[in-house]
Formats: sequence, structure tokens, C-alpha cells
Amino acid sequence: MSEPITAPAAGTPADAAAAPAPKPKRPKPKSMIMLNEQTATLFENARLAKERGEKVGWSASIFPQEIAETLGLNILYPENHSAGIAARHQADPFLQECEGPLGYSNDLCAYAKVNLAYASVLNGESSVELPDGGKMVAPDFLLLTNNICNQLTKWYENLARQLNIPIFFIDTCYNPWDHVTESRVRYVRAQIDQLIKDLCEFTGKTWDEERFKEVMEISQRNSHLWERANDLMYHKPAPLGGFDFFNYMSAMVCNRGKTSSTAILEQLNAEIEEHIKNGTSTFPTEEQYRVSWDGIACWPYLTHNLRTLKKYGVNMVASSYGRAWAIEYEDLDGMARAYCFASTNGDNATTMLSRRMEALTAMGCEGTIYHVNRSCKVMDCQMMEVQRQLSERAGVPFTSFDGDQADYRNYSEAQFETRIQGLVEVMKQNKEAKSNG
Repeated sequence: MSEPITAPAAGTPADAAAAPAPKPKRPKPKSMIMLNEQTATLFENARLAKERGEKVGWSASIFPQEIAETLGLNILYPENHSAGIAARHQADPFLQECEGPLGYSNDLCAYAKVNLAYASVLNGESSVELPDGGKMVAPDFLLLTNNICNQLTKWYENLARQLNIPIFFIDTCYNPWDHVTESRVRYVRAQIDQLIKDLCEFTGKTWDEERFKEVMEISQRNSHLWERANDLMYHKPAPLGGFDFFNYMSAMVCNRGKTSSTAILEQLNAEIEEHIKNGTSTFPTEEQYRVSWDGIACWPYLTHNLRTLKKYGVNMVASSYGRAWAIEYEDLDGMARAYCFASTNGDNATTMLSRRMEALTAMGCEGTIYHVNRSCKVMDCQMMEVQRQLSERAGVPFTSFDGDQADYRNYSEAQFETRIQGLVEVMKQNKEAKSNG
């Protein structure tokens, strides 16, 4: 360790010279500029549709969005929107409103709390100022699956009651196996067929099978590009800082069936390949350790997370969270099968373990960081056992920290820093032991 440098007293001639020049900000890559334009277009199109008298929907994030895309519906995503509000440190008024005047429990999912309060403003029941000017226009219907969590079901039921609008719902059930049975496929496929029929009747749209095939081709191309971009992180050092992928997720969450996402993801892949060719990376320091990240991003403190990891040269090169939206299927039967097996509420511990083990090995991870997300209690209880078994099988350490996907009150900067410090110490010892044979 180098000796500490003593700075001259303020006001001395050396004072100005000693002050480091501000580091120039890295210019935004073209792919991120394109993504920002896509996001702005999504909200603007919904606003214009609303003005034309067309019906606009809100959807759960892991819903078969190709159905809405085929029908030409404008859909917005409350989870993605709440994450954005939290990342910009604008969640507090909504959390206070939801737990205060609206009477909801502090124990609810923070995405739900932010969105329920936001919806109350749109419905004229609250005076909370909307930081985005109300770009999340009021919905006329809701699209829902329960493959993420069952709290989404209650959240959307309350929205439907509050706004007096219908829910179009697909029940995927908990899946206790590492595969999807044909009876389960038939069960979900029947619901999909009914949902298409009911949605067409409600919106006045007509189902076009040829258009659906076009959308599916686009969607599968985008899933392939998204997985490829994630897979390129196996290079050492990784061509990106892994947290960058969190910022690109909206292309898959909100726009997986659009050609605009194809252009963004092709550009992202090209940028990653250029980094690999030139031996460069967006990770802001030398990559000394490679880790996987388990759980949803801690959006209110993403900058603090990255800054702390950067200090120790820790790059997050694998995440089960970001890859969850690379859902592959070609037809409606495949859609039924995929959405039975797409997310937490449809995965058992054995499936979770095998998927994480595969990623950990492929990316050469030396440890895992586990976000104990207060909003996702059921998932977190299961993941504690998954992490224990994963650490034993892979022979790598893991650490956990308390946080939340949108509620800033459930996080301690000091705790995160000490947990990462402890993880780094163990990874360092393991690396030294390996190099010494």
C-alpha cells in the first residue's frame, strides 16, 4: 500500500496545483442515446393515443407483450416506471402518500406503493406533484400474469378497483418441476386464447396471425441479441461495467417486440465488440474481481453500489435479473410454456440453483453479491438457501446486503461497504491460494 499523501494547507501556492482536474464525463454511447429516444417515444405514443380516444394499458413486466404488440396497443409498465422514479430519488412523496393518506402497509412492494400513489394522482385523489409531469398516462385496462409474484395480483386488483378498469389475467401457477408439463401448457394456452378474444372485443382491435408471426420474429431476434450481449461479458476483462445492463433493460421489458429494440441491441453488441477488439471497457477501473449479482437492482443506491465496487476493482459480470426478459418461443404454445417458466414465481429452488450455477461458471465469477430486497420477501427467503448451496457447489464466497428496489429507507451505505470489503478479503485470499498452488 502506498504512503498517504499530505495535502498542502489551503491558500498555499501549491493548493491550486494540488487540486485534481475534474475527470471528464464519459460520453453517452450511441446505443444509450437510442434507448433514451425509445423511452421518450413510448410515453409520447401513449399520450397521443389517449388524446385520440384509444385505450391505453398498463402491464406487468413479464407478460407476453407480443400479444399487445400484434394488436397495436400502447402499453406502459408500472414496475419500470417506479424503478425510474426510485433511481432519480423521487420516490419519497409517493411512499409517504401510500403509507399515509392511502392507508397501505409499509410492508408492501415499493414498486406497488409508488405506483398506487401515482395512480391516485392521475385519478384526482391526491395532490402529490408528479416529477415527470404525468407522462405515465392513466390506463384503461391492465395486463397481468402471476409468474413474478402474487403481490402483483393484489396490486393490480387494487388498481382496477381504484380506477374502475378491467384486468386481463393469465394464471401461470407455481411450477414445482424443472420442466413444464403438457397439461400446464394446455391450461395456460387456453387462457391466452381467451385473453386475445376478450382484449380484441374490449379494444376494438383485430387479431392478425401474420402480424403475430412478424412480431415473434422481432421478439426472438431481440432476445438473442440481449443474451449475446450478456454472454460477451465472459471476456476478461469484461467489455462493460455490468451495471450498464440494468440501464438497457427497458428495451426488453417494455419494447421486446419492436424493431427499435433490434436497432438498439445491435448497436450495443457492436459497441461491446469494439471494446473487446480494443481491449477497453466501460468499467471505470481495473477489473480485479468478477462477481455475479443476485436479485433486483437497488435502484435508489445504484451509484453508491457501483462506486463501492469500483473502489475494490469488483465488476458485476453476471446477473439473473437482467437475463429474465430474454424469453424465447415461436408460437402460442411456446408462449404458454415460456411464461410458465419465466420468473421467480414459476421457478423452484433447484431450477434457480442450476441457472445461477451455469452463469457463475460461464462468466468466471469469484463471488456473488445478494441483494436482500425488502420488497421481494418470498423470493428472498428462497434465495438465502439457494445462495448457501450455490456457494458450496461453486466453491466461491457470497455476501448479502439489506436494501430495496425502490424504498431508499431500507438501505445502509455503511453496511454495503463493509459487506463488500469482507467479500473482497475472502476473494483475495482465494485468489492468492490458487496462484500459490
